[in-house]
Amino acid sequence: MNQGCFMEEALTSLLHQERVRREELEVIVIDGGSSDQTIDILRRFDGQIDYWVSEPDAGQTAALRKGFRIATGDVLGWLCADDLLTPRTVRSVLDFFGANTHTSFVYGDAIWVARDGQPDQIKREIPFNWFVWLHDHNYIPQPSAFWRRELYNRVGGLDSNFDLAMDADLFAKFALVARPQHVRQIWSLVRRHPEQKTQRLRSRSDLEVCLVRERLGVSFENRPLSVAKFVAAKLIRILWKILCGGYAPRTATRKIWAKEMRCGDLEP
Repeated sequence: MNQGCFMEEALTSLLHQERVRREELEVIVIDGGSSDQTIDILRRFDGQIDYWVSEPDAGQTAALRKGFRIATGDVLGWLCADDLLTPRTVRSVLDFFGANTHTSFVYGDAIWVARDGQPDQIKREIPFNWFVWLHDHNYIPQPSAFWRRELYNRVGGLDSNFDLAMDADLFAKFALVARPQHVRQIWSLVRRHPEQKTQRLRSRSDLEVCLVRERLGVSFENRPLSVAKFVAAKLIRILWKILCGGYAPRTATRKIWAKEMRCGDLEP
């Protein structure tokens, strides 16, 4: 809510997807009653958006649940107003699911960007590993994650008890019944700024993540053991990323960002 300063960029990144027919992409916007320029922007895009509403709700998770109930497609995902998709993401995701009929959950890579959209750090990830995910952190970049509707319905969808770690909880429920697949493609730009919800409410977010882990049987009673597992998981992830070329210097990150966003041809 009240993310109007980013809304137009987010919608443009969705509606300017390359090689995607209009009927292949359903765009739904659920706004919690913003009082900034969000409504004016949504009205300008009215003819291009399949459905939008701006009304008070019970928070982000409730809004997402509403959006997924309205959606009619077989492949689902969500984009926060301050994030962006790269121009070829939707085509790549649809082609992936078309070619991998037995896969229900996939995630790609991302690039962290600053408030103004300029690249900061590449986020190339490792394949899904339960030990690393549980004891380090939820490293699946949410805007680069997509799944089949059947899987979403099978696990009961988003849990309204979570307001910040709802993605971690959902991904964990997915992973319990369907092996997550990782694709080494940049599918999103994740914006980091002081007003970002997870930045503003970090301590509360950490508490929710702990609850997700406890639901999965991770106990924090033995503090030394918990710390040892965290260190081990962190080292595994770092070494794995190094071996896979997961890290890139700032100059390389900028070149990758420019290539992905087709700078000079398509504005980010």
